[in-house]
This record gives sequence, structure tokens and C-alpha cells, in this order.
Amino acid sequence: MAKYIEFVSNYNDLSTEHGFQFEFECNRCGSGYRTEMQAWAVGSVANVLDTASSLFGGFMNTAATLGEKARSAAWQKARDNAFAEAVEEIRPQFIQCPRCSAWVCRKSCWNSTHGLCKSCAPDLGVEMAAAQSERSVEEVHRHARMADGDRHLQAETWKENIKATCPKCEAPLATDAKFCPNCGASLKGSFCKECGKPLQPGAKFCAECGTKV
Repeated sequence: MAKYIEFVSNYNDLSTEHGFQFEFECNRCGSGYRTEMQAWAVGSVANVLDTASSLFGGFMNTAATLGEKARSAAWQKARDNAFAEAVEEIRPQFIQCPRCSAWVCRKSCWNSTHGLCKSCAPDLGVEMAAAQSERSVEEVHRHARMADGDRHLQAETWKENIKATCPKCEAPLATDAKFCPNCGASLKGSFCKECGKPLQPGAKFCAECGTKV
């Protein structure tokens, strides 16, 4: 009966003619483990044959060719055995997520409470901390964009219809201005805060839009 070697996709083969070594990494965070180098003694013998062939040629060529063929078959078999051992050695450090099928490390990327990787079942404590940090950064950026003259304004002030220009002459206004610097018009009480139209003296409602003064 044929013997099959179970393998995974998250590995790198670092094997050479001198020995066998493999790297296994987490599909989620990229961290991983490297097995120790397993020396392959036949590789040294083959190197001797290669050297002898280059020095003497002729009668050594046949021996070198046979040695190369033997080395290829023996090396592949030895490599398969080393790989199978490496997979079993590293298996306790990794686990496959049943939802996304990714191989992840147990140390950092596995949510043991839910039995899923942290990409499929994020750590709620970490997500909440990250969300709070993002909110804080957004507040800092928003505050940084706000003009110095606007930072003292209270929330109820923002609810009013703040005008960027004078309703009478349309000159630019500062946010805390009480009178227009261009025409001297009063900016509070003389004009409707909703539509900007002039108010009649003593009026309780705007004659244009009906807004209460």
C-alpha cells in the first residue's frame, strides 16, 4: 500500500545537498518556526566523487554519474522522511481554522474560546481598544483642523445658524463677531438667524420665514 506524506502550504524548503531544513509560518501573522538542519552524510560522499571526476576525468566519470543518480534517489527519499518528521514536529504549534482553512499559530492567532482563528473570530477586547484608539485619533485630527477662534464655542452655539458673511453687506465675519467689521450692522438680534433677513424693531417672529426671534 502506498504511503502518503501529509503536507501543508505554509512552509519553505531550505534543504540542500548537505542536509534538510524547513520553515513553517502562520498564514495570519507571518511568524513561524524553523526546524534544525538534519545533515545528510551521502552528500559529502557525492561531493568527493564530483571532485575526483573533475581532477581525473575518464575512468572516474562513470563512477561520478552513478553516484549522482544514487544521490538523487537517496536524497529525495531522505528529504521526504525529513519533511514528514518536520510536519509532525511542528504540528503542535499550528492549527487549521475550520472556517477559512488557514493555518495559524496557536500562540497569537488562535481564539481558543470560539475555536476559530482571530481573523474569523476577533478578540473583542483588542477590537474595542483599537476602536477607542481610532476614535481618539479622529477627535485629535478634528480638533487640530478647527480654528483657534472656534475651539471655545459650546455645543449649543453650533446649533445656531452661524453666518460666514454679514447678512447685510456680505463681508466676511469672524465666528465670534457681534458687529460687522465692514458696515457695523449688529449680528445678533437685528437679522433673522435662520434666513438672514432684517428684523423689524420689536418683532417676535421673522416676517420672511416665521422663525421666532
